[in-house]
Amino acid sequence: MAQVSTLIDVDKPLFDLSSFAGRFQYFAWMTDPRTVLVSSDRLLEAKTMIEKYRKGEQSPLVKPEEVHYNMKLYNSAFHPDTGELQNFCGRMSFQVPGGMLITGGMLAFYRTVPAVVLWQFINQSFNAVVNYTNRNANSPTSVTQLGVAYVSATTSALIAAIGCKNYWSKKASPLFQRFVPFAAVAAANFVNIPLMRQNEILNGIEVKNMDGEIVGQSRLAAIKGIGEVIVSRIAMAAPGMLILPLIMERLEKLPAYRRIKWINAPFQTLMVGCFLCFMVPTACAVFPQQCSLDTSTMRTFEPELYEKMEKNTRGNVPQRVYFNKGL
Repeated sequence: MAQVSTLIDVDKPLFDLSSFAGRFQYFAWMTDPRTVLVSSDRLLEAKTMIEKYRKGEQSPLVKPEEVHYNMKLYNSAFHPDTGELQNFCGRMSFQVPGGMLITGGMLAFYRTVPAVVLWQFINQSFNAVVNYTNRNANSPTSVTQLGVAYVSATTSALIAAIGCKNYWSKKASPLFQRFVPFAAVAAANFVNIPLMRQNEILNGIEVKNMDGEIVGQSRLAAIKGIGEVIVSRIAMAAPGMLILPLIMERLEKLPAYRRIKWINAPFQTLMVGCFLCFMVPTACAVFPQQCSLDTSTMRTFEPELYEKMEKNTRGNVPQRVYFNKGL
């Protein structure tokens, strides 16, 4: 009997990542919230198994389902570039439950300034961990830069939230005040992600040819990747934070619902979870994980990095270069 390692390439995705449908299936598989309860010991065991599969050392008796499950655990909890075990909040499997609890809190408790401040602080703390954990690991960030990014994102979120709340409380209907959390989240994403990954913008990120060989660095690649991540993050939050307020505006007028006062926060949290179960893989799948950039664009806008690439490739500059955009 042939060994399973000759049948399954653990470095090859189980889904077609060149299509949106394939990427959606991949991220739905990888962000499965059920795996968030898996212990660190079991995750490290999965990593050990993956390393054995790569070396062809695994027993031929192992079932393909077990290989796939270990791949799932590995992809959901370990950084794709460094192979390090990510902290709990930064794991892909925690995106749905973590986002559900925090977004539910922001939507349920938006009426007072202290509540807005508290939930934006919690949200930006969570986002800072996620952004740092899912950065391009080849561009290290200092503690000072992390602190500046965190404070700036939290400040921008609070300015947007409190500013919109004060303005809409005077100029708009109560319904519009329900969209305060989304305005804060969108504003903070435009600040938090670029600042958390500022080294990539300043120094560029590694780009590769079609064979996976590093051929140089590019700041444009970093900007493109970060821009796509910002769009994905906002798209991830939009349906739950824009549609649910409309639903709640109707529900809270029903006498039966108003009699059960304690149900408000749990109900909104549960509904947000339903949205996120679909939107997390959808938003992650909007853009390919491995982005590409035309080198002619680099030649025009960053000629010094293009010249270094020419030297690295001895004049054989590829037409397109590829890079991991992060999440």
